Amino acid sequence: MIKVRPILFVLGLLLCILAAAMVLPAIIDVADNNPGWQVFVASALMTFFIGGLLVVAAYEDTAVQLGIKEGFLLTTLCWLLLTAFSAVPFVGLGLTYTDAFFEAMSGLTTTGSSVLVGLDQLPRGILLWRALLQGVGGLGIIAMAIIILPFLRVGGMQLFHAESSDRSEKVMPRALELMMAIAGIYLILLLACISAYVFFGMTIFDAVCHALTTVSTAGFSTHDASFGFFQSPALEWVCIVFMISGALPFVVYIKAARGQASAVWGDTQVRGFILFLISIWAIVTFWLVATRDISVMEALRAAAFNVTSIITTTGYSTEDFTKWGTFAVGLFFILFFFGGCSGSTTGGIKIYRLQVAGMLTRSHFLHLISPNRVVTLVYSGRRLPDDVPFSVVAFLAIYMATIGVFTVVLSAMGLDFVTALSSATQAVGNVGPGLGDHVGPGGSFSSIPLAAKWVLSAAMLLGRLELFTVLVLLRPEFWRA
Repeated sequence: MIKVRPILFVLGLLLCILAAAMVLPAIIDVADNNPGWQVFVASALMTFFIGGLLVVAAYEDTAVQLGIKEGFLLTTLCWLLLTAFSAVPFVGLGLTYTDAFFEAMSGLTTTGSSVLVGLDQLPRGILLWRALLQGVGGLGIIAMAIIILPFLRVGGMQLFHAESSDRSEKVMPRALELMMAIAGIYLILLLACISAYVFFGMTIFDAVCHALTTVSTAGFSTHDASFGFFQSPALEWVCIVFMISGALPFVVYIKAARGQASAVWGDTQVRGFILFLISIWAIVTFWLVATRDISVMEALRAAAFNVTSIITTTGYSTEDFTKWGTFAVGLFFILFFFGGCSGSTTGGIKIYRLQVAGMLTRSHFLHLISPNRVVTLVYSGRRLPDDVPFSVVAFLAIYMATIGVFTVVLSAMGLDFVTALSSATQAVGNVGPGLGDHVGPGGSFSSIPLAAKWVLSAAMLLGRLELFTVLVLLRPEFWRA
């Protein structure tokens, strides 16, 4: 039997916290003498009222330990309910609720796709609200990846069981302690990023907004030209460093903070991610030098920034990489699939799944060459559990099938094939920009049909949940009492 009351209680608490967050952009608008503060205050009051009702109605004196069924429902409902209420301030800006929901879903899932244009002329309150959604979303994503997903044992996430041997139905008896450690590291990275941005020339407001969307690898900017607005090599390199920081597993930060200094580079996933990133930098740099009249350092900076932005699913851009030639377009489309490390803020398939898939492929070829040979699959110094290979293969199959289904649906809604395919891929991977004039780095999702925006919102949510909703629903025994 699923315990409903604690789920409602937590949802109520989260709505109250969301209402408190709405006060911050209201203060900014009051300081700027902008009437938009009234929208944020009204939204905050409504959100707090409903959240408070849920808290009062579902409150219990006894402590309740959530199981994985409750964790599954709570996580899904959190994204949906918080998005629904986060969209309200955008409606006050004049957007339809469809556009507002799309923008809020893109923010909380740290996708970075946007229907807004003319960002440079928008009130600072709404710009801060977009950044806050991505900052809050990034923290929630890390918590979900480290605390909840490993217990569902899907997609290979059981490899990252938060250093616990407890495989019971409980979703982390010490979840609060772990969450506090994650939040502390997240805050330190944010403060460091803000300080670096200010030091190298950003205004405090731009630094805060961009730090919130850099560490969360999310991509909302306060300018239409995205990060290219600043025209600063120093700021671009700072951004690269913190995009990579957000793409690393937060568990290794916790280990490093506890004295295990070698935990970061000693992690198989981290090494694979960094080496892959540098390899793609080199390839794109060579291509830009060969095809454009620019210096090696200028090509390296452009390649490093835009490649890192896409692989980490941040979505910033300094220029439109679709104008770098057909090779670059094809390569960047492939990069939409990758993502960073598990337990980070990034989307995509994740590096460890690709590493496990590579191990399985190698094992298969070895069996073809020597049928009697016994190949032991070892990851990060540990033998892979028997269920991990199947979980990873199942995840990859469902991931690709999901993109295919969304591509067909979007094509049926009138989008051309390139726009439909790239939109579906970036939405499921939570990347941000797609390909083509409408949804590419220089475009906006405002021009696509309203129905397509609902479809892409669903794709963003499924991608952020790492498709574990589909995998769990495929297991009838999961729902048995």
